[in-house]
Formats: sequence, structure tokens, C-alpha cells
Amino acid sequence: MEKELIVKWKIKESGTARVLELLQQMATETKKEKGNIFYNIYQSEDNPNELFLHERYTNPQALEDHKNSTHYNKIVAEQIIPLLETREVVMVKQLF
Repeated sequence: MEKELIVKWKIKESGTARVLELLQQMATETKKEKGNIFYNIYQSEDNPNELFLHERYTNPQALEDHKNSTHYNKIVAEQIIPLLETREVVMVKQLF
């Protein structure tokens, strides 16, 4: 069963440029993961400090492998999360 999630980040204003730079690296590494189906990043048109990540993995284990990967921990956990005001993760399922 595939796992899909949408993540909403509100970045501290001073950190937006750095987060965008780090996300380029993160997207490149994540898209190489065996269990990754897609990893899309969107920026709000109204607020450049708001980002949305839309991710899909082949199964729950692939998502766990992603969260435990070296690149996730070095880029997201260590460098991006400290630059965020808020972080919301929503697991979703496609209906239609």
C-alpha cells in the first residue's frame, strides 16, 4: 500500500533562502530512493515563506526508510527544522 503525505512548512523569514537551497539537495537525494514515487515541492504564491512538500512512497517501509536516511537527518532534521516556525505533516489518501 502506497503512503502519501503533504507537509506544510512556515519558514522563519530570515531562513527562506537557505531552506530553498537545502531543499534542492534534499529533492535530488530523495528522488534517488528506491521507494520514492515522487517528491514535489511548492511555494505559496501569497507567502514565499510557506512551502508545501507532496510526497509519495511505494509502501510504509519506504517512508520509514526515507525518514531514517542520512540525507533526511543531515538536511531536514539538523538544518531545515531549526529554521521553521511551524511544521505540519498530513498523511493523505487519494480518493479519485
